[in-house]
Amino acid sequence: MSLTRGLVAGAAGTVALNLTTYGDRLLHGRGSSDVPVQVADRFVDRAGIRLGDEAATSNREQAAGALLGYVTGLGVGAAYGLLLRRRGALPDWVAGPLLGAAAMAASDLPATALGVTDPAAWDRTSWVSDIVPHLVYGFTTASVYQALRRTEAS
Repeated sequence: MSLTRGLVAGAAGTVALNLTTYGDRLLHGRGSSDVPVQVADRFVDRAGIRLGDEAATSNREQAAGALLGYVTGLGVGAAYGLLLRRRGALPDWVAGPLLGAAAMAASDLPATALGVTDPAAWDRTSWVSDIVPHLVYGFTTASVYQALRRTEAS
């Protein structure tokens, strides 16, 4: 059940992250980030996979970039559930920032390693635009996990 709770909590966190990101884009008139597409492109190139003609390749890279975000969100949630299988759950005020940092690292480290982005060059707005949605992810994931745990215990 820990894995299932983690997956469900990670899914809820991912939805919350996406809502926060799209809300920020709506509020500030920002365009979407091309980082997920570039990460997918680099993964595909390194794997030697051909995704079709130019139009199909672009569409598939966009889809792969979005799917990588879901894999990250579900994966961090699942890992949290598995880690807590033998331990008690952490308080939300501890788990939220830890989960947010884990999700942020899981998305930013590969992008940095692949040369798609350089966090050292980010301005304050870029950092806030990355940190806030990941914190929302973390707190949502932790809260949903706790709620599912309590429901199961009742």
